[in-house]
Formats: sequence, C-alpha cells, structure tokens
Amino acid sequence: MTKKKAYSFQLFLLVLPFIVLVLLFSYYPLYGWLYAFYDYKPPKTLANSAFVGFKWFASLVSSDVKVKQLIQVLKNTFAMSGLTLGTSWLPMLFAVFLNEIKGVKFRKFVQTVTTLPNFVSWVMVYSIAFSLFNSTGMMNSLLTKAGLITTPILFLQSSSHVWFTQWLWLTWKNLGWAAIMYIAAISSIDDELIQAARVDGATRMQIIWNITIPSLLPTYFVLLVLNVANFLNNGMEQYYVFQNAFNKDYIQVLDLYVYNMAMGSGGYSVSVAISMLKSLVSLVLLFVVNRASKSIRGESIL
Repeated sequence: MTKKKAYSFQLFLLVLPFIVLVLLFSYYPLYGWLYAFYDYKPPKTLANSAFVGFKWFASLVSSDVKVKQLIQVLKNTFAMSGLTLGTSWLPMLFAVFLNEIKGVKFRKFVQTVTTLPNFVSWVMVYSIAFSLFNSTGMMNSLLTKAGLITTPILFLQSSSHVWFTQWLWLTWKNLGWAAIMYIAAISSIDDELIQAARVDGATRMQIIWNITIPSLLPTYFVLLVLNVANFLNNGMEQYYVFQNAFNKDYIQVLDLYVYNMAMGSGGYSVSVAISMLKSLVSLVLLFVVNRASKSIRGESIL
C-alpha cells in the first residue's frame, strides 16, 4: 500500500464512526416506513399484520372532512414555518448589534441571558406562560388591579393570533442560541477591512452595512437553504404543550397531527404514511432550493 493510499485510509477511519452514526440514526429508522403498508396494531409484530398496500395513503383523502382537516394542518404548518423562515434574519441582526456593544461584561451578560432559554424545555416554557397568562395569572391580576378589565382574559385558551404568539415564544427561546453562529462568523471578519473603513471616515452603521452584513450573508444563505429543506419539520413539543380544545384547529402542525393520529383513532400506520409524505416533500424542497441557490448565487450546498 502506497503512502497516499495509507493516508487516505487513515482519514477514512477518522470519519467512519460518524458514518456509522448517520446510518444508525438517519437511515436505519427508515425501516419503519414499512408500517405504512400494513394494518399494524400494537402489540402485534409486523409479520402478523395484514399487508394493505396504499390503503392508508388513499384514506387520507377518502372524505371531505379528512381533506379539510389535512388542508388546515398544512395551512398551520406553512404559516408557522413561514413566519420562522421570514424572520430568519433576526439572529443575524441580533448578533451584529450584540457585537457593537462595547462593554465586554454587559455584552457577555446579554448573550448569556438570551442563550439560556434554549436549554429550557418546552414544558417549563409552558409553565412560565401559564403563570403569566392564566386566568388567575400575573397578567390578568395586573390588568384587573389597574381597572382595565373586569373579567379575566383567556390568553392561552384563545384561538386568535395563535400563529403569532407561538412565533413569539419560539423567537424568545431560540434567538440567542441561533445568533451564536453569526457571532463566530463576525469574529472571522478581517479586522484590516474595518480599520481601513474607519480611516476612510466610515461610520459604525456604514461599516455594519458594507462590511459586517455582506460578510455574514454566505452563512445566512446556507442556513436559509437548510431551514427551507426542513420547512415541514417545525417540531411537535412546543405545539403539543400549548394545544388545548380551544386552539387545536390552529395550532396543530403536521408533526403534531402525525402524533395525534398515532395516539388517537387514526392509527399508527396512517401516521407513518403522513410522515413518509412529509419526508418526501422536504427532500423535494431541499433540491429545489439548492437549485435556486445555485442559479442565484452560483453556489450550492449539495
């Protein structure tokens, strides 16, 4: 074996554990797609379940009620993912202005305070929301004492503005954490460019607009493409803890719909069928956005 081949083999051994992890946690679970083609009822094994082909896929559109429900779920998913995607520039902007804080201690304090919510579970976030906005919570108590209301406002039970309020909670939880990558990108900007701009008389806003933000755009576009690829995967935990009988029609996204179908009357096989379609659509979106990125920017991630 030549030295070049031996070196290549050593490099392969370095990445082999990560390849194994990807196979185990990303590709091996695809075996579960088989359940969508069987009439599976726990605790039976798949071998003891009847093969039904595309029955569960057809059942998704077998009646007007199911079609209407699926359309509403897709509308919720696209609305909430669209809000998140449309405001995906907020972490970049937050990182830029955080970098402009001259006091090191205060900057680290702000960064720590805004990053910590990412490590709080959604159950704890709902507990905070319940304490603040319950009918007997702090917000209603303050409004009642101020004489602004006479009866409590059911903030959490209201179906109005559900998409917007859920986006606010998500932004509060993830803003500081999402800004970390942009902060790292800012630290890699050549300081000579900034010093040269200052010598030429550029103001802080001109430096931000002409140097900092253009330097962050490649990172932003890569993250944007990845977010579009995961457009339908907007999670379940947040919406699961905030859902109730009053807002279920507007808070039920695709992931939560899959879970409710599996745990409810829909059945496990139907939920797997929906999950399969979601994965295929996400894959198509990834290739479409990657092609658009290559056409617009001349670069792709695949």
